[in-house]
Amino acid sequence: PCVAFLKKQAAALDMPVRLFYPVNEDNPIVVMTLTGTDPSLPCILLNSHMDVVPVFAENWKHKPFGAEMDEEGKIYARGAQDMKCVGMQYLGALRALKKKGVQFRRTIHVTFVADEEMGGGRGMRPFVETADFKELKIGFSLVEGLASPTEEFPVFYAERSVW
Repeated sequence: PCVAFLKKQAAALDMPVRLFYPVNEDNPIVVMTLTGTDPSLPCILLNSHMDVVPVFAENWKHKPFGAEMDEEGKIYARGAQDMKCVGMQYLGALRALKKKGVQFRRTIHVTFVADEEMGGGRGMRPFVETADFKELKIGFSLVEGLASPTEEFPVFYAERSVW
């Protein structure tokens, strides 16, 4: 269902979407691409992930996958903070900029990967070793992040220094 949802988002943004399976069919990599005016330049990667840490429903006041909003507007859903909100922010920002007619010199790739929460061994880790990844020509990447209830957008450096 997540891949179908992302394909729908890509279509609404008029962004071609490709699926890669570096390990198996259960762990896809979704790549949406907004081609820049100068495709020869190194590209920008906005990376997100589709998986969540294991769920223990008995510890929740709301259904983990219910996506419930309370009277204050707070959303309770597994993965809403890590990482669905940031992935949707990427797409929302691109949607708003495209609506304003902004054109980018660099190509922008938005990726949604599997298996990030368990170390990436069935997701980004094997994908970066493939010719498909190398063909993306990544020059700069934003990965992870947190939602912010204010205008402040915190940036973390080397939180996961493994990569």
